[in-house]
Amino acid sequence: MACLTDVAQLIMGQSPPSSSYNDLGDGLPFFQGKVDFGSIHPTPRKYCTEPKKVAECGDILISVRAPVGPTNICAMRSCIGRGLAAIRPLRVNGKFLYYNLRYVEDRIASLGTGSTFKSINKSQLSSVEVNENGFFFPEQRRIAAVLSLVQQAIEQQERLIALTTELKKALMHKLFTEGTRGEPQKQTEIGPIPESWEVERLENLAGSFTYGTSVKCDYNNDGAAVLRIPNVIGGYVDISDLKYGTPKSNEIKKLPLQVGDLLFVRTNGVQANAGRCSMYRGELGDNCCFASYLIRVRVLQERLVPEFLDEYTRTMMGASFLAGKASRTADGKFNINTGTLKAFLTPVPTTEEQHRIKDILAQVDKKSIEQSTQLKLSQDLFHTLLHQLMTAEIRLNDLDLEEFGSNCDN
Repeated sequence: MACLTDVAQLIMGQSPPSSSYNDLGDGLPFFQGKVDFGSIHPTPRKYCTEPKKVAECGDILISVRAPVGPTNICAMRSCIGRGLAAIRPLRVNGKFLYYNLRYVEDRIASLGTGSTFKSINKSQLSSVEVNENGFFFPEQRRIAAVLSLVQQAIEQQERLIALTTELKKALMHKLFTEGTRGEPQKQTEIGPIPESWEVERLENLAGSFTYGTSVKCDYNNDGAAVLRIPNVIGGYVDISDLKYGTPKSNEIKKLPLQVGDLLFVRTNGVQANAGRCSMYRGELGDNCCFASYLIRVRVLQERLVPEFLDEYTRTMMGASFLAGKASRTADGKFNINTGTLKAFLTPVPTTEEQHRIKDILAQVDKKSIEQSTQLKLSQDLFHTLLHQLMTAEIRLNDLDLEEFGSNCDN
């Protein structure tokens, strides 16, 4: 092991005069902290004409203030503020050192001090140990190349997911305003919709609006699973963080969820999240209830397809109606109630067209799930390789480099 200053030069950032900032592209790109980090390289939002401390292209940038530890590679000569330090490799491959620092990021973060927000000084940063011993320069370069290829795969998946998200957003707008049959449009209270569609209050399309249980819940696997606000993500029910409880005797029959039930968040500290909706798809079977900060809507499925309504609540018009009707309470939260949901205006095409729209959007969701699964696999591979390569648990000779492409030998 070697101390960081044995293999690199440290340049602690220093904020330039505020009068030298601009967003016109004059001077050097200016980076202040982690907030400026992009997914691949930092992307400049400000420029500086009077830099105090400068990072060169290829330097490693590390966040030294709130939070401590995240790193990135400087893609251009830049001015760095006091939230960053530049690490300039001297006798070690730069990208290898970057990944080494990624590996010890938690250790670096633990060195941070301060009560309001954590920070790390030059002396603390200098003492960080990195593993350059035992790796000759050519092997460092090849290790960095392997990890870079996996990181590029992660970034590609992230871009694909972002594109798919934007595609669905655009597709939802088109489907809920133009339909699927190319009909002429008409103007309504909720904006343009196809001529054959109607607009109705949700109270005319639902059989019940029900508040959840207020019984105390905990992580002990006792009683029924009780879905809470964190489980209603918006688009799906997240069952990774479950609590359990036993509903009161008068709730036992009315609170169990059924496939097709819609759960709405009725209170939240963020106004945009008031009215957030997810449909229950039987993720936990029949022994599942919901908490009092949620409202369940059970629609009349002969008139309204629940998946159709679920998707509509996430359109700009649907979401803005619900959040816009939320009232602010004394504790600063935003609330909706059953009256808000009963007055909710929803477009109503034929159930045949509702199913068609539901199926189209489900195909996009399927693609998004596939991309997210691939992203998780790539992330797991990266972290496994990072650990195994940085600790010499495996060496490059143990890997089939053909899987990673010929660039790993360059």
